[in-house]
Amino acid sequence: MKTSLIALALAAALPFGASAAEGLSYNYAEGDYVKTDADGGKADGWGVKGSYGFLPNFHAFGEYNQQKTDIGNFKVDQWRVGVGYNHEIAASTDFVGRVAYNKFDPKEGLDFNGYSAEAGIRTAFGQHAEVYAMAGYEDYSKKHGINPDGAFYGRLGGQVKLNQNWGINGDIKMDRHGDKEWSVGPRFSW
Repeated sequence: MKTSLIALALAAALPFGASAAEGLSYNYAEGDYVKTDADGGKADGWGVKGSYGFLPNFHAFGEYNQQKTDIGNFKVDQWRVGVGYNHEIAASTDFVGRVAYNKFDPKEGLDFNGYSAEAGIRTAFGQHAEVYAMAGYEDYSKKHGINPDGAFYGRLGGQVKLNQNWGINGDIKMDRHGDKEWSVGPRFSW
């Protein structure tokens, strides 16, 4: 229901939209080092992210990461795929709203399906830097008697642009439980 309302609101805003703000690209591919510090332990590994802009104000995106826990060396896969809406609110600033289907798979027969929705601001500072701040909510379905709590989260990130196409991107996501996940890596934008 929440996802349907967000999608309807994004569709309603379509006629009033403009393309991405100056200095921002929604076409990119990125590779990352990923680290998680959660109540249940720590994990680290690698990840990939990508986005492709279509129509003047929409983009599709996907993310995948695989981490190994420090307790028992278990592998955990996480991915999400979704669609986003971007609307220029200033010369170099966009409002961004995104919805996604999420999957969390700790490889022990306990894979969880869920969704997330987030909204925030993304802004460019000249040709060499950009930052973003997002607030979101994610929830997963009950499985095998385990019912993960839904959680509100905040996401902060930025990119140092080395040239027109290449940059270094960093991101940190923190939820209300005190769990943190951060990533850093090179990004190719076009």
